Amino acid sequence: MTIDVDPVSDRGGDATAGGTARRGPGPRDRHHRVVVIGTGFAGIGAAIRLRQAGIHDVVVLERADDVGGTWRDNHYPGCQCDVPSNLYSFSFAPNPAWSRTFAPQGEIWAYLQTVTRDFGVTPHIRFGHEVLEARWDDTASVWRIRTNHGEISADVVISGHGGLSEPAYPELPGLDTFAGAAFHSADWHHDHDLAGERVAVIGTGASAIQFVPAIQPRVGHLDLYQRTPPWIVPRPDRPFTDREKRLYRSWPLAQKLNRLGVYLGRELLVPGLVNKPALMKLPERLAREHLRRQVADPELRAKLTPHFQIGCKRILLSNDYYPSLTQPNVDVLTDGVAEVRPHSIVGRDGVERPTDTIIYGTGFKVTDHPVMHRLIGRNGRSIAEHSADGSLRAYYGTTVPDFPNLFLMTGPNTGLGHNSIVFMIESQLNYVVDCLRTMDERGLATVEVRTDAVATFDEEIQRRLQTSVWNTGGCASWYLDANGRNTTLWPGFTWEFRRRTRRFDPEAYTLTPARRAAVTTGA
Repeated sequence: MTIDVDPVSDRGGDATAGGTARRGPGPRDRHHRVVVIGTGFAGIGAAIRLRQAGIHDVVVLERADDVGGTWRDNHYPGCQCDVPSNLYSFSFAPNPAWSRTFAPQGEIWAYLQTVTRDFGVTPHIRFGHEVLEARWDDTASVWRIRTNHGEISADVVISGHGGLSEPAYPELPGLDTFAGAAFHSADWHHDHDLAGERVAVIGTGASAIQFVPAIQPRVGHLDLYQRTPPWIVPRPDRPFTDREKRLYRSWPLAQKLNRLGVYLGRELLVPGLVNKPALMKLPERLAREHLRRQVADPELRAKLTPHFQIGCKRILLSNDYYPSLTQPNVDVLTDGVAEVRPHSIVGRDGVERPTDTIIYGTGFKVTDHPVMHRLIGRNGRSIAEHSADGSLRAYYGTTVPDFPNLFLMTGPNTGLGHNSIVFMIESQLNYVVDCLRTMDERGLATVEVRTDAVATFDEEIQRRLQTSVWNTGGCASWYLDANGRNTTLWPGFTWEFRRRTRRFDPEAYTLTPARRAAVTTGA
């Protein structure tokens, strides 16, 4: 199936996917076979695959008024994907109408809206429904899900909450006294006019390098508070030609071949990222040359030069970030923030700088997502509390002991430092759908991954990560949790993950028959 999505602005569309939002379960809608949390790529993908597998008793809970996840919420100026368009989409729903090789936010949001409608998912969605808690009821073998519109239950829960959905804010002395406007890039205030203002940007991650060039020409002055400079390489972005779009529409195989080429090119980074970080010297030279060409001032260039190995933190793509920092109305400050006052920020260098607006480019809560505190297993503990050391562990990033019939999408160690997360989501969905098929065929009430299976898997993953640039590259990144464990990234080729999750492996699980006459382990 081919999805045609007309280009829209960076702000995205404003129509609810498929029409009027459903807001309140009816009296006959209290129990369901599957409840899906979230309507980003993971949640919408799950609903589509379940329908394709013949499972129609599905409810999707979405706290907002439209689908889209991070691509609905992040609408800051200049927001754009870092993965090429033809790869950052569902394999079963190519879009020949992408306007650019790297799609802007609005087009990705519109794509998710269109896919939701065209694949018949909209009637399954309950908008404005925030999951306050999902608790396993061991007596009834169901999940009790409490929302702001009451409680429902489900045999199975699929959590597509998304790793980039909860903004992280810095803790700065005096921040609560600031009298001006202050907002996160994930909650952009479009009604606030930055023209002529003195703006402080705190953070220099993936969002900041996109919105800083977009706002720099409009503001009076911009103070960029940088803790750690990122490695930045050129973004090979260009518009798709009309000829290319016609080719993709009339010959979909051409777009599939382009997608395959992009995918394989991205996979070439794996040996350097995972096994031999010395192989990353070539992209590091590319990044250094990019910085040298765009920043002539040696003092500024020194501030913008990272002191860790490329790949240790996310490699960013931009053609206009460095030039924006060379403009006379920008100061790059590297001493940090000592104090925030009602109308200014005092740096650790002792200088007080007048400030009208603060914009946080400080990323998201990835390793300590709030949803992990709302999923309560059979022992009364949340997933966040499940591990003795506080580090998240899950079998293929998907299942956790003591949490029967719960599947995490983009869970621990499914993230990527080089390729499209949509590929990993589709791989997980293969696994989940095959698990539900197995449950139906065998008449199972529950499946629960065994503790030893998770331990063995986690030991393998952590062992392989020991040689990776993410663990050895000399940086502090959001890939690592509070214990310094890499609970975010998959340590290998994505095709390996796809191969290993093609089929559900019952031997790693405790299987409970529907009548609960006995509990069997394995196949």
